[in-house]
Amino acid sequence: MKNIIGFSALFCSIIALSALVAHLLALPAKMRLSAQDYLTVQGIYRGWAWLGVFELAAIVLTLVWTIREYHHSGNFAFLFTAGSCLIVSIAIFFLFTFPANRATHNWIKLPLNWLDLRKQWEYSHAIRALLNLASVSLLLVMLLKNSD
Repeated sequence: MKNIIGFSALFCSIIALSALVAHLLALPAKMRLSAQDYLTVQGIYRGWAWLGVFELAAIVLTLVWTIREYHHSGNFAFLFTAGSCLIVSIAIFFLFTFPANRATHNWIKLPLNWLDLRKQWEYSHAIRALLNLASVSLLLVMLLKNSD
């Protein structure tokens, strides 16, 4: 059962990470786009909100796995850190990414401060990518460690 929870947590985390890595890799090119080109490019993300289901599932599954490993201090520390990275990542989304989405009506309109909102949106995704990468790495180590 532990491996099923661990595999599921890792799987959901990897799905979430894949979208964040896409944002991270696109960041340098997107920061040079004109206003109209940026709006056009942002249109490719319509429907990506559904990836939030995987982020939330990753948090819940990692929390369950962490609770199950509470008495194994080495495992608990890894899992607690992995879960903390996921929670901080989602907090960054709601503190920085989501407000930029709302201010731009999900990048349909550009207010006067759109350049600041673009930085906020792009860099919040970049930080989230790094946090989720750390979490996936820790979960993978734990899954490999427990597969013995």
